[in-house]
Amino acid sequence: MTPFRLPFPCLLLLVGVLAGFATGLRAAAPAEPRTLVFFGDSLTAGYGLDDPSSESYPALIQKKIDAAHLPWRVVNAGLSGETTSAGARRIDWVLRQPVDVFVLALGGNDGLRGIEPGISRASLQRIMDRVREKNSSTKIVLAGMMMPPTLGADYTREFAAMYPSLAKQNNVILLPFLLDGVGGSAVLNQADQIHPTARGHVVVAETVWKVIQPLLAP
Repeated sequence: MTPFRLPFPCLLLLVGVLAGFATGLRAAAPAEPRTLVFFGDSLTAGYGLDDPSSESYPALIQKKIDAAHLPWRVVNAGLSGETTSAGARRIDWVLRQPVDVFVLALGGNDGLRGIEPGISRASLQRIMDRVREKNSSTKIVLAGMMMPPTLGADYTREFAAMYPSLAKQNNVILLPFLLDGVGGSAVLNQADQIHPTARGHVVVAETVWKVIQPLLAP
């Protein structure tokens, strides 16, 4: 029995069709999700919320990402009570995973404890240095904090100035005040007047989203 053979032109056509089909499959495949890390303290962790996994501002950012059909996953690396110094000791553990955008939101506990701003500044610098040593292409967003005037005018001024100064020095993106529109609001904060309520986290998420949304574009 004579074996069936395709004519050479037909064979070329078949190869071309199969190659195009494979290319189409690759093009249609969903993009691998990239990673957005929020590295902060109790404000980021969602302290006091009924369900931090859905009500904290990082969780709300994930919902915005999903609604926009963007290939990003959010990692909430907030830890209640953390200072900048403690964050500098913890950062290597967080960087075991690939990080494409890193939001650094530490310093509030330093201010509440009256830690000298120079110490906090050095710790924030170490954290950013470690992020860039791990991956120089990681985009860093530095979230600023402010302290109440009860700590003294000189302290509050030096503390607030620390963030824009570091952002400029390191050429990173500055989010001027993480709690913009929330800090000092009795309605948007829990009874301790430090940690935002679920409604407060909605406001924080909007503030954060305006800054990071351009970084997540395809």
